[in-house]
Amino acid sequence: MSTVLVTGGSGFIGSHCLLQLLAAGHEVRTTVRSLTREPDVRAMLKTGGAKPDDRLRFFAADLLADDGWAEAVAGCEYVLHVASPFPPTVPQDDEELIGPAREGTLRVLQAARSAGVRRVVITSSFAAIGYGHEPRDTPFTEDDWTDPYAPEVQPYARSKTLAERAAWEFIAVEGGGLELSVVNPVGVFGPVLGPDYSTSILLAKRLMDGEVPGCPRIWFGMVDVRDVAELHLRAMTDPAARDERFLAVAGDFVSVRDIARILKDHTGAARRRVKTWQVPDWVVRLAAWRDPAIKQVLPELGRRKNATAEKARRRLGWSPRSNEEAVVATAESLDRLGLLKHGRPGGRR
Repeated sequence: MSTVLVTGGSGFIGSHCLLQLLAAGHEVRTTVRSLTREPDVRAMLKTGGAKPDDRLRFFAADLLADDGWAEAVAGCEYVLHVASPFPPTVPQDDEELIGPAREGTLRVLQAARSAGVRRVVITSSFAAIGYGHEPRDTPFTEDDWTDPYAPEVQPYARSKTLAERAAWEFIAVEGGGLELSVVNPVGVFGPVLGPDYSTSILLAKRLMDGEVPGCPRIWFGMVDVRDVAELHLRAMTDPAARDERFLAVAGDFVSVRDIARILKDHTGAARRRVKTWQVPDWVVRLAAWRDPAIKQVLPELGRRKNATAEKARRRLGWSPRSNEEAVVATAESLDRLGLLKHGRPGGRR
């Protein structure tokens, strides 16, 4: 078994990577910005069924500072660089996202190279692939790149694109023997382990809490967090993953209305609060004047797009769960942990 560092172990994807690495018998390390987060992370792992022991160690390290990184990567064979900011609203300054994403990625790569790490797997995003393009009927693949300077591209997509571009350039120019693989997930759903979860999960939560009065005409890809973590582990060791990027998407892109209908069909008492009404585009545009979070989705209104995970399936043998399974697992975990507005711990009503 190997020694593996996961950056951002307190996050949604990071915590599931920790779970799977521990289950596989690896010696695991993780970075958090403050060691005060250690009890929270251990609690999440316990929720996920793990019994973290002395094979899991915590290190304090921040993406915007050098302190702690050399110690965290020392003796590691692999690094999963998962940590990256993903706020629910548009920041006032793009650098709030771009700085930590780009500088943090380079800081991790430099530390890994200096420590003699074999391979780094970076969590990028479909946001680095599918934006700033003209409308198209063909699905996006790993050969596509977002145009970070297109006027409609939002700060998050810009940050992920520039960070991933910087990573590939670093490997080409300064990487030495360091290997790189990149995972590009779409919207990540699936079982939450605690109150720290991805921004994508907020959509399901708000639908179940009755906070979404209707469904805008927006389509996006979905993937279960457990499958994203598994793809990271496959990319970590498989020789076929060296110097490659892999889209993580379960199936065809779905609409917000599709997700609402799945929740209607598969949830308990919360189904009464889920609205499936299709909101006209003009209503969404009007609402965007008051809500910056809505404003950032306006360029995607009515735009259908798709992506394929054929490469990950063919080269790495990856076989993800369905979109429906990911949505149902999301709903069940939110209910079970008492994270819904009208629920209590254990899912009791």
